Amino acid sequence: MAHSQDWWRNSVTYQIYPRSFQDDDGDGMGDLKGIIRRLPHVADLGVDAIWLSPIFTSPMADMGYDVSDHRDIDPTFGTMADFEALVARAHDLGLKVIIDQVLSHSSDRHPFFTESRASRANPKADWYVWADAKPEGSPPNNWQSIFGGPAWTWDVRRRQYYFHQFLKEQPDLNFHNPEVQDWALETLRFWLDKGVDGFRLDAVNHYVHDDRLRDNPPDIREKTEPDYKTFEMQYPIHSKNRPENLAFIERVRALTDEYDARTLIGEIGEAHHPIERLHDYTGPGRLHQAYHTALMHKPYGAAFFRDQLTAMFRDGYEGCPNWAFSSHDVPRHVSRWGAHWSDADRFARMTCALLLSIRGSVCLYQGEELGLPQTELTYDELVDPEGKTFFPDNPGRDGCRTPMPWESGAKNAGFSDAGSTWLPMKPPQAARAVDTQADDPGSVLAFYKRMLALRADRDELRDGDMAFLDAPEGVLAYRRGAGTLCVFNLSDAPARWDGDVGPELVSEGLQPEAGGARIEPNGFAILAA
Repeated sequence: MAHSQDWWRNSVTYQIYPRSFQDDDGDGMGDLKGIIRRLPHVADLGVDAIWLSPIFTSPMADMGYDVSDHRDIDPTFGTMADFEALVARAHDLGLKVIIDQVLSHSSDRHPFFTESRASRANPKADWYVWADAKPEGSPPNNWQSIFGGPAWTWDVRRRQYYFHQFLKEQPDLNFHNPEVQDWALETLRFWLDKGVDGFRLDAVNHYVHDDRLRDNPPDIREKTEPDYKTFEMQYPIHSKNRPENLAFIERVRALTDEYDARTLIGEIGEAHHPIERLHDYTGPGRLHQAYHTALMHKPYGAAFFRDQLTAMFRDGYEGCPNWAFSSHDVPRHVSRWGAHWSDADRFARMTCALLLSIRGSVCLYQGEELGLPQTELTYDELVDPEGKTFFPDNPGRDGCRTPMPWESGAKNAGFSDAGSTWLPMKPPQAARAVDTQADDPGSVLAFYKRMLALRADRDELRDGDMAFLDAPEGVLAYRRGAGTLCVFNLSDAPARWDGDVGPELVSEGLQPEAGGARIEPNGFAILAA
């Protein structure tokens, strides 16, 4: 496990969704004391860091991504003393602590917004993005909200529209105002002084908007019918991804560099040119890593993975992408790619080996190490505003956010003693609880530990170059460094691998034959070459 100044390079981070990790106060929602109690499980996996989704004061319209005080802990999760104890305990266990920072917007209940909307002439009047209506009363331009409908809401107090890229309860801050930028930097300093080791910057390419408020053009990709989200029908070159944003990112990096061994991970949400955008944001003097969402939103298959990885590292790119297959925002990958396997456990082990053997840093999402499937929820069980808006075409994000199962026979699978939990614990998830896998050497959990140990012990799997090899259709094959060969059959049919089959470091579904090997569907091997 790396502990140097650049410990973050090629690291493995474990994402904790605090509402669903462990409830210690019995209210049905997870909390910081619960996280502290369960941290040994994370440390035992062999990861380098934890990332905490938002724990700040919030009305919870978007489960904490609508922040009303960026410098305090929401009582749902505990106190600032609890947070300080969590940081200390994590550090004792050898874990770095990364926290989410939601700077592009606030809650509409934030004191800043309350003041800003009160009049057009007050100290915070220009802290948010306000604009006059068109003469006939319609919004100032065509920008659309990610959560549906126009990205503008009329405010009767100011008799203007305010801009929100997400919910109307999440007004966007105006980063053209130097005071807003200074406040954001002071907020980051506040948490750095608390001892955090880095930030996952939410919606990092959304901070700055076009100050001329020009209309976005239509989506540049060919579409034969309207998308269920109007946001996806535009190419958002004016509502986000502004070049001015990069100048602010450089200010963030300069602040972070005042502290030893810290890291910045940016969430780059971009459908049109994700690789180019990631390259922009991880250029010199900018983010250390970018949280790359392509492998969570795009098709599955050997050709796709190879194309993405080749594009990422073209032209000698030396930055550090941060790869993930699952997160709190997308369906769990075992279910999302369910059409590509007949054995869920083998598929979970194969995708683990794949993710932990590609070049770059990695984020694992809580429960991934158990092979958790997506939870099926009824409309009445939903909490997520996205799911409530777009159900049933898109049931939202609640299915990947249900509680972590710890003890299969306990109430709520050991997550909580409450009569009910904020999202339900269902039998398919409880059946994969930690205690059912902890002593089973063939379990998904045991394999994650084994694969993480292999990555930590074998320098080439962390730091080696990555060179793709010719392979049959459906097979992904590459070398890491000079001495590690990785082969994955991502197809639903057996495949033949013609080539050397050296000592197996980890493998499943591999049958050596003369001159090569037969690889079963979802079979894989990492070999000493």
